[in-house]
Amino acid sequence: MSAEKKNQPDIANIYQIDGRVPVGRAIPYGLQHVLAMFVANLTPITLLAALAQPAISDANLGKLIQDAMFIAGIATLLQLYPVWRIGSRLPIVMGVSFTFVSVLGVVAANYGYPVMIGAVLVGGLFEGLLGLLIRKVLRFIRPIVPATVVCGIGLSLFSVGVRSFGGGYTEDYGSPENLLVGGVTLLVCLIWMTQTRGYLRSLAVLAGLLVGYFLAACLGMVDFSKILDGGIVTVPHFLIFTPEFRLGPILSVCVVYLVSATETIGDTSALAVGALGRNATEKEISGALAVDGFASSVSALFGCPPITSFSQNVGLVSMTKVVNRFTIMTGAAILVLAGFFPPIGYFFSTVPQCVLGGCTILMFGQIFVSGVIMLSRCGFSQKNITIAALSLALGVGTTATSEAGIWDNAPEIVQDIFRSNVVAVVFVVALLLSFLLPDNMDSPTRNKRLVKTDPKNLPEQPEKEDSDSNQAKQ
Repeated sequence: MSAEKKNQPDIANIYQIDGRVPVGRAIPYGLQHVLAMFVANLTPITLLAALAQPAISDANLGKLIQDAMFIAGIATLLQLYPVWRIGSRLPIVMGVSFTFVSVLGVVAANYGYPVMIGAVLVGGLFEGLLGLLIRKVLRFIRPIVPATVVCGIGLSLFSVGVRSFGGGYTEDYGSPENLLVGGVTLLVCLIWMTQTRGYLRSLAVLAGLLVGYFLAACLGMVDFSKILDGGIVTVPHFLIFTPEFRLGPILSVCVVYLVSATETIGDTSALAVGALGRNATEKEISGALAVDGFASSVSALFGCPPITSFSQNVGLVSMTKVVNRFTIMTGAAILVLAGFFPPIGYFFSTVPQCVLGGCTILMFGQIFVSGVIMLSRCGFSQKNITIAALSLALGVGTTATSEAGIWDNAPEIVQDIFRSNVVAVVFVVALLLSFLLPDNMDSPTRNKRLVKTDPKNLPEQPEKEDSDSNQAKQ
């Protein structure tokens, strides 16, 4: 695309990383990213606030929710428009990570919320520095490892999508109302994708969310009573809690930051393959990890848990192919505004889980398919097949709810990292196998048999004379 066309607002630029898009047309595409991740962005804070001893007051919880929206917007802007080497320049949407809930819950319950914040602050600096230095390390990681990790991310999210589809962790999970609303939302997404053309097709998720939300409101499933609870205009709250530092919690959290880094590498790779049709560069992965870490440290200063790339938004970008940075920036701007205008955030938080589930099932499936595409690009050698098969089998098998007891006799820190984290198990197994297994695992016997039956290796045979010639000679 010419530079002149990029500098002129054009809706066609939504499929280009750079280029201007009319603001009015960009906002709907950015809005569907916010809607897709909003509730999941706030849930970890709610869980950790309840686990902390002493428990976080409702007033402080409201402040934390407001700060989380603000930080998520700032971190997304940093991914889109890097500062120095911090940022990937890719359409990665950031939000509060679920990965840390288990270990941070233990720290908050045993040591208090300020110690948890201190561990998040130090661990974020650790991952940020790792991101800046990891470009040399990435050269030693075989492509099959991130490809398998992306598949693992997709598989781990399937149950999350189904849980949301059924209504989330509520007493009415799987109720006819939840299934109806989730089903209608999914159906609208599919119909919109098949019946629309051009740029409108990329708004399928937004169409499903709006129709599903309207239906849920008609059925009395939306609570508007708390929209004004946080006031009209406020500013984000710096240092709600003064960080406290203890070595044990810091080391535990730093280990989980390595798991989060693995997920970010997988998300970045999946986005590049699914939306851009190429592999992510070392510079992009390094920049994405740097934001992951340093933004998490900033998040701690505002009292919030770590920030990371959101897989559902990666799936959305892969599905719609809308990669324009300016377009995604409008979504980040909405998150920043929600940090100053609490009613915006409280309104988005009223979206029922079943509505989100109707859309996220499709997006999570897209992530898994991106992983399969990455596997195919690696080639199906016996070594690659073994790595993918064993790491996925162990990752999914040992973290399933019914089989997670296999970790019961492991040290507590090992349980915190691996017990319910498919991606952590997949990454460790895949990485070890990539170094331990020989490069050529094809059966020597099969190779010999192939050589024997190859026509090029057969001895030359004398040409047979036809029957007429033989009769003439006779």
